[in-house]
Amino acid sequence: MFSARRMLQCLVAILAIALVGPVAAQAGGNRGEDGPGGNWHGHHKWKHGGKPKPPPPPAIRVVGSGLEGPFGIDAKGNKVLVAEQGANQISAVKLRNGAVDSIFSGTAASPAGVARVGGGVAFVTSGPDAPDAPLTGPATVYFGYEGGTPQPLANLLQYELDHNPDGQLQFDPETHEPLDSVSNPFAIIKAPGRPFVFVADAGGNTVYSISRSGEPTPFFVPPVINTGACAGQQNNDPEHTGCDPVPTGLALGPCNTLYVSTLTSEVPGEGRVYVLNASTGKVLDVIGGFNGPTGVAVSPNGTVYVSELLEGAPEGDGPPPEGFDPSTIGRIVRVAKNGTRTYAQVTQPVGLDYADGTLYSSAWSIAGLFLGIPKAGQVVAVSESAFSATEH
Repeated sequence: MFSARRMLQCLVAILAIALVGPVAAQAGGNRGEDGPGGNWHGHHKWKHGGKPKPPPPPAIRVVGSGLEGPFGIDAKGNKVLVAEQGANQISAVKLRNGAVDSIFSGTAASPAGVARVGGGVAFVTSGPDAPDAPLTGPATVYFGYEGGTPQPLANLLQYELDHNPDGQLQFDPETHEPLDSVSNPFAIIKAPGRPFVFVADAGGNTVYSISRSGEPTPFFVPPVINTGACAGQQNNDPEHTGCDPVPTGLALGPCNTLYVSTLTSEVPGEGRVYVLNASTGKVLDVIGGFNGPTGVAVSPNGTVYVSELLEGAPEGDGPPPEGFDPSTIGRIVRVAKNGTRTYAQVTQPVGLDYADGTLYSSAWSIAGLFLGIPKAGQVVAVSESAFSATEH
């Protein structure tokens, strides 16, 4: 089944395979990634009678490390907020020295996305691990102020069960088991204008606008994909054949636009980024040709960045090739305004954010859960020099 549930199954299977392979590089030890503050290596060049020539900044610089499953991020000012899914907490990474502080710990369920909004912090938790899980905690939007206790704002699992925006059959008529991931929120972002936040629900195939009072409204329901390898694929019911869109990332762009990345059931080449009017939800453009995108960011000049979490992961159900290096999994695709694409090899990126002239990304995001490397998660700053025309 090419669906959100199939997507999650593929994710587990691929990375369980990687678990048995050798881990050739620990966090921060590959492709020029350095520790907090940028510990550059190499020789200084001296001019006769002059001062040492400063080294160029590293292409990929670690600004925070020791994280457990960093997914969504929000970069602004002197720190980056991080949804640590593996630690059940929201953290802040200080850009000055890489120090990591907990903002909200012991969240009710694993947080997947985080956003500054209304003077406080909003975050969204992942969907339930089992069909009979309680409705409180998973698939919920929370809001709170630093130093306080976050409060639930909207329950997207309950909304999905009551309203089912994508219209797909949710439960098997005979076994009553869910046919798909019913609700699995993945990203959250401050909304311009009257809505409080936008939330991408990967399991529910819906982007919601949510009011300050906590009322969800479907803002954009991406269509089922029926091109390429997705054409005619079996899904939850005969009326919705093809690949589920699976929205994963959100970013505000210039001229009142909202960018939405969609995983498209991890089918290579079928991932998309939708460009919407941020006020009406009208589709203005569609950028295709991605391999399982999990995050999106946009610069003020309209350059689009898309994270591909599993790009380069070994295929199939057997063991990985001898000498396989899990640090090579993942990349970020940069799409210029003229459509030209370049690539930066960043290990297992999920969340992206462009702030103050810098692209930030989570990295080694699934190293703890699937590779057995504790506290390997990072937040990295990715410079423009990290991108090349070579498809890593």
